[in-house]
Amino acid sequence: MEDFSEQWRNWLAEYGSRLMLFARQQTRCEADAEDVLQMALVKTWKTHRGAPSRQVISLAYTNVKRCAIDLARSTDRRRRREDESLRESGELVTWFDLPEDDTSRALQVALAKIPKKFREVITLKIWGEQTFEEVGKTLAVSPNTAASRYRYGMEALRRGLSFERLEIEL
Repeated sequence: MEDFSEQWRNWLAEYGSRLMLFARQQTRCEADAEDVLQMALVKTWKTHRGAPSRQVISLAYTNVKRCAIDLARSTDRRRRREDESLRESGELVTWFDLPEDDTSRALQVALAKIPKKFREVITLKIWGEQTFEEVGKTLAVSPNTAASRYRYGMEALRRGLSFERLEIEL
């Protein structure tokens, strides 16, 4: 006889992709869908507590829907608080917002195409306004490694932007 954890693993293997598809439809992005699915599965497991059955899938779908609603409400409340704080402080744009023009979009596309280790350093250095020492601590690398990743990342970004500009001109 298999134990509960093995039964839950088998149940998740059978229904997990279906639940993820539903979670994607209920949320605003892939990361939110993954978070919602995880919260819903924990909630389902805590509520059901016994061996999973075919009927548990209905409870799981209900929990995905409820968790998605909770996350959306929480996100909306946080955004309203942040917007209110910005209005009170007189700031119109947060440090991570880029204007929606062709140059900014090209930058976002080029940045998304470079390796993550370079992208992290560039983001922390430029938008986070951190020193290489601070970047190194944040990423658990030496300041020299942070500096070299910055250089390599900026070069990759320049190449990407040059290629984007060439495509636009053609």
